[in-house]
Amino acid sequence: MRPGGRSARVRSAVIEAVLAELSGGGYEGLTVETVATRSGVHKATIYRRWGGVDGLVADALAHSAEAPWPIPDTGTLAGDLQEITRAVLIGFTDPHLGATATALINAALRSTQGARALAAFFAARLTQAAQVVTRAIDRGELPPGVDAVEVVRAATAPLYYRLFITDEPVDDDVANRAAAAAVAAARAGVFDTAMGEQQGNTGRKADELD
Repeated sequence: MRPGGRSARVRSAVIEAVLAELSGGGYEGLTVETVATRSGVHKATIYRRWGGVDGLVADALAHSAEAPWPIPDTGTLAGDLQEITRAVLIGFTDPHLGATATALINAALRSTQGARALAAFFAARLTQAAQVVTRAIDRGELPPGVDAVEVVRAATAPLYYRLFITDEPVDDDVANRAAAAAVAAARAGVFDTAMGEQQGNTGRKADELD
C-alpha cells in the first residue's frame, strides 16, 4: 500500500492504541485484543502485520525513532548538552508524556524483539545528537578525534541510570551536572579515539603476555 494511505492510518491507530494501553496497564496488560478494541483494527490484521505483542512494542519504538527530534544549537557544547539532558528529563518526567515513555521503555526490555528495537532507537538518537559535538569540534571547543557519540552517551547515561535502574529522583540539577561532567571529560581527552585505540592495544599486549 502507498505511504500515507490506509496502511499508514492503520499503523498510526494501532501504535496510538499500544501507547495508551502501555500507559494504562503496562506490558502485563497489553494484548492484541485490547489493542484491536481500542484502535478499531481487526485483531487478524494486527497478528498478520505485527505478529503479536512484542512486534507491536518494537514498532512503537520504531515509530518514535521516526519522529522529528530538534537538535539544539545554543552556540556552545555545554549549552547544547544541557538542552539534550533536559529533553531526556522532560521526556520521562512530564506529567502527560512521561508515563507513556517510561512504560514503552520498560515494555521493550521484556522481549528480545523489543530490546533490539530499543537499541536501534537509542543508536539513532545518539547519532542525531552527536551533531552538537561535531559542531563543537568545528568551533575549536574540542580537539579533532573526539568520539562524538560517546560524549552524548556520557551526558545522558546518568539520567537513564537513575530513571530505570536506581529509581532515584531526577531534576534540572542532575541533568545539568551530567552535561557539565561530559563536557569536562571531553575536554580532558577521555573520549579521544586515539586513547581508545591505545587502551585496546594495551589490553591486547597484556593478553599476549598471559
